[in-house]
Amino acid sequence: MFSPRRGRRRRAPPARRYRARVTFADDAVAALDAVTSALARGEERPGQRDMCRAVATSISSGRHLVVQGGTGTGKSLAYLVPVLLSERTVVVATATKALQDQLADKDLPFLAEHLDRPFTYAVLKGRSNYLCRQRLNEATGSDAQLGLDGLDERPGVDELAAIVAWAATTETGDRAEPEREPSARAWNSVSVGARECPGASRCPQGDTCFTEQARTRASQADVIVVNTHLYGLHLATGGALLPEHDVVVIDEAHQLEETISATAGVDLTAGRFSALARLTGAIIADDELSADLEAAGDRIGDVLADNLGRRLRGNLGSELRDSLFGGRQKAEAVLSALRKIDDAAGGDVAARKQRAMKSATALIDDIDVIVDIPDTDVAWVEGFADNAVLKVAPIDVAALLAATLFETTTTILTSATIPSGLAERLGIPDGHDELDAGSPFDYEANALLYCAAHLPDPRSDSYEQELHAELEALIVAAGGRTLALFTSYRAMQAAADVIGPRIPWELATQNDLPKPALIRNFTADETSCLFATMSFWQGVDVPGPSLSLVTIDRLPFPRPDEPLLQARRERARADAFRVVDLPRASTLLAQGVGRLIRRSDDRGVVAVLDPRLATNARYRWDIVRSLPPMRRTRTRADAEAVLREIRDTRTALLAADEVTPTA
Repeated sequence: MFSPRRGRRRRAPPARRYRARVTFADDAVAALDAVTSALARGEERPGQRDMCRAVATSISSGRHLVVQGGTGTGKSLAYLVPVLLSERTVVVATATKALQDQLADKDLPFLAEHLDRPFTYAVLKGRSNYLCRQRLNEATGSDAQLGLDGLDERPGVDELAAIVAWAATTETGDRAEPEREPSARAWNSVSVGARECPGASRCPQGDTCFTEQARTRASQADVIVVNTHLYGLHLATGGALLPEHDVVVIDEAHQLEETISATAGVDLTAGRFSALARLTGAIIADDELSADLEAAGDRIGDVLADNLGRRLRGNLGSELRDSLFGGRQKAEAVLSALRKIDDAAGGDVAARKQRAMKSATALIDDIDVIVDIPDTDVAWVEGFADNAVLKVAPIDVAALLAATLFETTTTILTSATIPSGLAERLGIPDGHDELDAGSPFDYEANALLYCAAHLPDPRSDSYEQELHAELEALIVAAGGRTLALFTSYRAMQAAADVIGPRIPWELATQNDLPKPALIRNFTADETSCLFATMSFWQGVDVPGPSLSLVTIDRLPFPRPDEPLLQARRERARADAFRVVDLPRASTLLAQGVGRLIRRSDDRGVVAVLDPRLATNARYRWDIVRSLPPMRRTRTRADAEAVLREIRDTRTALLAADEVTPTA
């Protein structure tokens, strides 16, 4: 594991340390006040100042910090200002691309202009997000047919030509840079993942590699912005992916446990064998070798499909184990054949050889992990019959994080909603600090929580029909302006099919357009409705009059058959519901509810169309207490009255604007 960078500041003697800490925190708060005064909608935010002080204290003292900053707190500036004043190297890890873009494109440029302290920053993504010059050369060279992965069709050739033109001018090679993002098929032909790349020193294009250039920029920056998945891989590889750093800020920390489980585990698909067969076939003229590898992958895919949706307990079973050993043998045969290729061979042969060897080695290593799963991990098969995925993940990430993160790096974890028991599940050592910075919004005055207590239990046959009627009545009262959140795709589509033809306003579902375009259209069309599932429960920001009603069809309890959570329940035993299910449901519901009030003048209703929130004495108050302090009602007429008042006020304002003479 890497060690944090030292020597960037001289530590004060023990007698002076507390005074130095207080002075730094005061300076950070003063700097925050100065920069926020330049904001167009500058508002007094005591919680933001409290959080800024706590972050500064954490950086100075080296004590870990867990801080909940409700919607509107201004979390990003609250941690960025002390981070930038600290003169430490800091990584900021975010769970969503939206927040990563906000930091890189908005918050950090704003601070560069208004903070009285020069600093540098960089965004670093995973390797597969950057164009690989070597793959591009292979795809457009004289033997291009070997590397195009089917792109010899006309649309594929046209798309490849567009990538070639962009590659001649881009300075970053970032997949997100082109105005039109390349398709997955085209991009896979000109990029490499960590399992395949042999490294800059073994690549003919290593000196001009976009990924290495991004890493160089990151190594020279004061603040490095990454996604949490990349940070998890960094921890899993013993600190190999990111520059040494003193402090890490984990934003949207409520997702960290699941991200670390994913990055610390392995996954296996038949497609990995096919990809290796293509790599090998491009440099070894042995059809039987490639065919054997493809056949081994097909056999594994068939066995996985037979186990789809199952948790693999104890012994993997002879059929799966035999197929894995067979696949391993074929990968070993490929590796042996690749080693015989002369590294001095002409053209791109040497580069292809190195990629194929790296891919084969990674495949063999993952098979070795899968056939000897420790008791600390859980294995299961998910996906679809034609693309089943065998996954292995650690049940508990506390020990991993304690050893690779908390023992070495000052860690600040923040989110709008911090689940109960998070510190224990993540392995944060005793002695850390915690803060609830609250929210500056007046929820009691501006928001109403309505629970449809009269609806039947969501598990009953009559629930869906009555849900649709309830939802339609609320949308009509709001005059559109609705974000309807669902716990399943099927429920979303069924509601859209029934309600769409009945209302006069535009209704879109998450299937209609990419997420950014959907949100833009929803914001621009003030009376439209948007129906969506889990990916829209967080990271969606629609302030203003386009959203006055958020509906949630069911309490978002996790499925009982999710293998990883099932294993955690078994470990928690009698406390399973309290430790596993309730915190997840409460946090996700709070995230969904948080879509409504995004600025101080927003008003509206959150309608939870699951009567259990009002009637289940076992857990209802635990969930309600996790939500913002809104007024509450069980009566639909109360919700409709609030929605109609908001609707009519807005209609009157628009009418007044239409008749007001312009200068």
